[in-house]
Amino acid sequence: MEIIETVKGGYVRNMLREGKRTGGRGMMDFRSISVRAGVMPNAEGSAQADVGDTRVLVGVKMMPEDPMPDTPDQGNMITNAELLQLAYEEYEPGPPSPESVEFARVVDRGIRAANCIDLTSLVLEDKKVWSIFIDLYVLNYGGNLFDAGYLAAMAALMNAKVPNYKDGAADHRQRDKSLKIDNIVTSATFGKIDGSVLLDMDINEERIADTRLTVAADGSVIRAMQKGLRGSLTVQEVRDMIGVSMEKHAQLKSVLETAVKEAK
Repeated sequence: MEIIETVKGGYVRNMLREGKRTGGRGMMDFRSISVRAGVMPNAEGSAQADVGDTRVLVGVKMMPEDPMPDTPDQGNMITNAELLQLAYEEYEPGPPSPESVEFARVVDRGIRAANCIDLTSLVLEDKKVWSIFIDLYVLNYGGNLFDAGYLAAMAALMNAKVPNYKDGAADHRQRDKSLKIDNIVTSATFGKIDGSVLLDMDINEERIADTRLTVAADGSVIRAMQKGLRGSLTVQEVRDMIGVSMEKHAQLKSVLETAVKEAK
């Protein structure tokens, strides 16, 4: 297995030296992208996002709960991620791994920083608030979890319906009102391999990457950034990545809006 991975890595490096990538796409091109919303009817909102071979499923659930002590005038948003064993041979059962914690936090941070949901609008009577649970499940890992995770999470939130609330309880069988979404955030994740900078690394590219940077933006403002691995980036490389992420946002936003419209 190790020999096979070494051969694959060598092939990728040779391609990059020639300014090429496997599959024939450009350095700043995404793989094929597909988003389907409303895939789980029992959830308040749901979506599946495929970026190349990577597949992420997201379910959104809403429950009336007490607010956090430091934010009594806001609802709660909790994001969790599960890297299922069926998705990748190296994923293991048990407590959340560092990779799953990072995945959940990166997606949560961008959505929260972009003010996609007005948490003050989630306050209920009797000092209760809505808690929004965003659960990410990796069904297949083929590289670049973050961008697929953002797409699935945003589509699920845009697809979500708020349960009816009466007498201190939620009626999940009656969901008549859409969850109000004030902003749409997407991410673009870049890698650097032997000096070559590329968008949306596949699994073979990720295995030999020197560094990684995820930029979450809403088309006008950078909302969050996350660097991974030990390699470095120049100031100009970071600026270029930010510019590409802004450009790609329009494309990704259109994919999200189409998916949610088709689900209605």
